[in-house]
Amino acid sequence: MKNIARIAVSILVCTLFATPIHAQLAKSGKSAESLVPQGWEQATATGDINKDGFADLLLEATPNDSTKMEVRDDGYVYNYNQPILAIYWGSADGTFTLWKQYPTLLPHREDEFTSYDRSYTITDKGILRISIDPFSSAGSWENGNTTFVYRYQNGDLYLIGEDQESTIRNTGETCVVSKNYLTNKQQTVKGRIDSDKTRETWKSLPRRPLQRLGEHAME
Repeated sequence: MKNIARIAVSILVCTLFATPIHAQLAKSGKSAESLVPQGWEQATATGDINKDGFADLLLEATPNDSTKMEVRDDGYVYNYNQPILAIYWGSADGTFTLWKQYPTLLPHREDEFTSYDRSYTITDKGILRISIDPFSSAGSWENGNTTFVYRYQNGDLYLIGEDQESTIRNTGETCVVSKNYLTNKQQTVKGRIDSDKTRETWKSLPRRPLQRLGEHAME
């Protein structure tokens, strides 16, 4: 009976997620819904990234290719499709026009044990923050997330900072590492979840050219 139910759910998934495999994001539109093929999951953030006075759109769009989905016995659907990250510039008439897209940049579920929460914010100063929060259901005592900080300059988005937070579940130890690639300084703050006491240290980072969005791994 379980196998029959699983087959039935699989057929339903294939029926619901019938968008053509080669569907693409639209080059322009006035809303996220108008840019994303029907049935794709989406997440957005808006703000003036390039400082031209118009709100821009960051779009995460996850395809629904059913060949990259797996149905669990209880009906839960694992989506292994690679999410696409795209940046659209805003304009005076409200139209968003595609500037760049990154089809393989974002980490995503590749097995049933590790998933990723991704979130995005754009500050009033146009700073873009991309947070990656992995969750492992097996094999790890550590929880943590990394936030990558970007600024638009010289015609592109450059990584200017990185914040890493981690907690060891079995010991309660916490650690926050903040890297500033403009000042080449790193701050580390260690503590415990059951105490307000922390220990702060600083060190210098090697000088290096700033990396563009897409030039480094998001781990």
